[in-house]
Amino acid sequence: MSRLDDLIAELCPDGVEYKPVGYVCDIQTGSQLNKDTLKDKGAYPVYNGGIYPSGYHDDYNTEANTIAISQGGASAGFVNWVGVPFYAGAHCYTVKNNSQKALSRYMYFFLKNKQNHIQDAKHGAGIPGLNSKVIKNLQFPLPPLPIQQEIVRILDKFTALEAELEAELEAELEARKKQYEYYRDFLLDFGDVETKWVKLGEIADITKLAGFEFTEHIRYSDEGTIIALRGLNVKKGYIDLSQVKYIDGSNFSKLSRSKLIINDMLFTYVGTVGQVALIDKEDKYYLAPNVSRIRFLPKDINPVFMRYYFQTNDFIIKQINKYMESSSMKNLTMENIRKFYIPIPPIEKQAQIVSILDRFDSLTNDITQGLPAEIAARRKQYEYYRNKLLTFKEKIL
Repeated sequence: MSRLDDLIAELCPDGVEYKPVGYVCDIQTGSQLNKDTLKDKGAYPVYNGGIYPSGYHDDYNTEANTIAISQGGASAGFVNWVGVPFYAGAHCYTVKNNSQKALSRYMYFFLKNKQNHIQDAKHGAGIPGLNSKVIKNLQFPLPPLPIQQEIVRILDKFTALEAELEAELEAELEARKKQYEYYRDFLLDFGDVETKWVKLGEIADITKLAGFEFTEHIRYSDEGTIIALRGLNVKKGYIDLSQVKYIDGSNFSKLSRSKLIINDMLFTYVGTVGQVALIDKEDKYYLAPNVSRIRFLPKDINPVFMRYYFQTNDFIIKQINKYMESSSMKNLTMENIRKFYIPIPPIEKQAQIVSILDRFDSLTNDITQGLPAEIAARRKQYEYYRNKLLTFKEKIL
C-alpha cells in the first residue's frame, strides 16, 4: 500500500466528512480598477475575467498564495493559484481559507478538479458570468490534515513533472512547426521555377457577405444545424467550430450568393487578416461578415494546394502585407484580394506538393495525431490521477 492508503486506513477508515466550500472559505469579489492605471509592466499582476493577468499595477489587494477564479467573460470559472501578491479586479473572485481543517493548496487542487463543472454553470448570452453560489455550494471532502498534506505533496510533484514534460513536448512541437513551415515555403517557392502566374481574380470568383444581407436576412441563434462562419472560425488553415452561431431561422432565399460549397476557400480580410480554410461539407455553412469566399473556377487548380500557398511567408509578406500597407485600416478590399498573383504549376505538381505537406501538417497540427495528441493525453492522465486522489468515500454521520 502507498503512504496515502496507509493514512486513509489509519485516520478515516469509515470515510471523510463533506462540507460545502462556503463552510470552509470566504469567496469575495475583487475591486474595480481604472483601466488608465493598468500598465504593461509593473510590480503586481492584475487578475480580472481572464486566464492571464490583464496588466500590472503599483499596488495589490490580495496576498500571495491565494486562489483566484475568473468571474466574467469567456473564461469565467477558470481556477488559478497565484503565488505572488496581486490585484484582484471586479471580475475576479478570491477564495480564502477560513478553516483550520483545510489546507489552501488542497482546496486549490479540489477546485481545479471541479473547474469544468464550475465553467459549465456560467450564464448570460452576452458576456457570461459566474455566480459565487456555484462555488460555495460544491461539496468539499475534508479528510484529516495529514492526508491533505500527502495529497498536496503528490499533486505538487506530479504537477511539476507534468509541466516539465508538457514543456518539452511543446518545444518539440514548436520545432516541428518551424521545420514544417520551412519545408512548406521551400516547396511553394516558385521564384526561380518556370511557372504560370495569374491574378487571383482571373481564376476565382471572390465575394463577401454584404452589410445589408447580414442586417436584413441573417438571424443568429445558439442552436441549429446551419452555421454562419465568422472570422474567429477560420484559424491556421482549418475551420474552428469551438464558437459558432447558427442561422437556421434566416431568409436563405436571399442568401444564395453567400452559401458555401465543398472546396470554397475562406479568407479573412478584417482583423486577423489572411487566415484561410477550406469548406468540407455541403449544405452546412454560409458566409458571415469579415470573411471572403474564394471559389476556384478552372479544373487545373487544387484548392488544398492554394490553401497551403496562402499560408506561406512569401505570400503573406509580398501579397497581403503589400496591400495592407496601402490601406488606412487593417483590412483588405475584395478588389485588392483579386489582385493577388498566384502560381499555377501543373496539376500533377500541385497534387505531389499537397501529398507531402499533408503528412507534415498531420504531424504538427492535427490533434488526433502526433505530438498534440501526446500533450492532450498527458493532460488527461494528470486530470484522471488528480480526480482519483480527491475522491473519498463519504462518512455517514
